[in-house]
Amino acid sequence: MSEKPAITQNAHRQLDKNEFQLSEAAAKKAFTRILPFIFICYVVSYLDRTNISFAALGMNGDLGITAAQFGFGAGMFFIGYFLFEIPSNLIMQKVGARIWIARIMISWGLISMATAFVTGPTSFAIARFFLGVAEAGFTPGIYLFFTYWFPGSWRAKITAAFLVGIPVANIIGAPISGALMQMTHHEYIRNWQWLLLIEGIPAVFLGVLCLFFLSDSPEKARWLDTNEKRLLVRRLESEQSRIAQTHGASLSDALRNPLLYLLAFINFCGIVGSIGIGLWMPQIIEQLGVSHSTTGLLTALPYVCGAVAMLLWARLAHHSRHRIAWISSALVMAALALGCSAMIAAPVAKMLALCIAVSGILSFQASFWALPSGFLTGNAAAAGLAIIVSVGNLGGFFGPSLIGYIKQATDGFIWPLLAVSGILFIGALAVATVRDPWRNL
Repeated sequence: MSEKPAITQNAHRQLDKNEFQLSEAAAKKAFTRILPFIFICYVVSYLDRTNISFAALGMNGDLGITAAQFGFGAGMFFIGYFLFEIPSNLIMQKVGARIWIARIMISWGLISMATAFVTGPTSFAIARFFLGVAEAGFTPGIYLFFTYWFPGSWRAKITAAFLVGIPVANIIGAPISGALMQMTHHEYIRNWQWLLLIEGIPAVFLGVLCLFFLSDSPEKARWLDTNEKRLLVRRLESEQSRIAQTHGASLSDALRNPLLYLLAFINFCGIVGSIGIGLWMPQIIEQLGVSHSTTGLLTALPYVCGAVAMLLWARLAHHSRHRIAWISSALVMAALALGCSAMIAAPVAKMLALCIAVSGILSFQASFWALPSGFLTGNAAAAGLAIIVSVGNLGGFFGPSLIGYIKQATDGFIWPLLAVSGILFIGALAVATVRDPWRNL
């Protein structure tokens, strides 16, 4: 069993200066060992959930899928994710991250490849649903995994670095996907099918590597010495003890905390914008009259800006006494820019507005995810993080579906983007009501 060990009496004794420095060195060693691999896994996961936005440039016409049917089908991923996310996270707490993350990645890679053989809107929606089922628990599982390894002072840094995988997936994936869509059709396999088949392979390969590379907790890491393990574990236990005393550590404690549901709603609003824009951006940009390959390059541009913005924003938010104001203002910036992009026709100005909108959304995500670990630990962390992510991921169904239905009704992207802008404003107002949980510790 790989569940986080019970908090010991030794956890209540504070580390002296030398012990603290040794625990910092152990955390730094874990950061340089764990993060690059997890980062690559996240890049691949995000690529495999969003590459359908490029496949749609050929698939929708080939299979007769309408805008509303594409939005609904693409969003079905998040219904499967929602239904199985909490069970998946609880299973990971029992069997360990190494085995469970490997299982998740191998199964989602195979299903992503199988999506290449859908034949219409129904089979497309079914394939997306099961892709969500397969990937369920990956993101909250990683957040839970971080609580096993990194103290709170590291959480903002590790989370922001991890979430850079979102723009990197688009920076790398968009040009590659655009180039694959330029490929001449094979007699039996079309360009969008090649895209899905080729981009599903890395997930399977990385899933196998998980079994050999990851360690479930510091105690099991062969690359930490005995003293590093002991001091890092004791520091983590001491921090979790303080969180448990303030907020509780059981599932029932988490479910009784109103902050859990407020953060889930805020995450929902953010993901409406993130996934809504992400899944439709290639089609928005293609309306500027450019080729598939140019669409891929232009789609990457907002995420290049977003990668820089989110790292800077997360650092400023972490060191500010007013972290909540930074999180809220990121959503305000995204909402305003997205509204402007809807109303602007000039290609350069529209791209600039999209760059700012994506930067705002990514900056929100990078600073937002430091909040839950300030009041969730133990079983509360396993289920609580899954609830925040899973309820939030309903926005991944609602956002693309909303855009698809409004686009089909209005024959354009102006009203869909204004609707998503309004939801981001609501999320910003909700953030403004939050009290930073780390201030109580």
